[in-house]
Amino acid sequence: MTDGIHSEPTLSEGKTYRISLACAGNGSAQLTFVPANAGTKTTVPCDKSVVQRRITADEPVRINADGARGSTGVIAWQINVV
Repeated sequence: MTDGIHSEPTLSEGKTYRISLACAGNGSAQLTFVPANAGTKTTVPCDKSVVQRRITADEPVRINADGARGSTGVIAWQINVV
């Protein structure tokens, strides 16, 4: 979790996607998008539950998931077209 997730996936303009994330470990991670209106900022708990958010791709999107201070574990993620 030290490095987090920082990705600019190739998404088609005008399409809607769903990102699914799961974290296993201790603590949590913060999911954010750039631009901010591409998706809803949320906390991903490291309790193996799945968190899903929609992504609107009107322009290139950067996805960031950063571990909270003291968090340990791994994050898995997947993006699907809705």
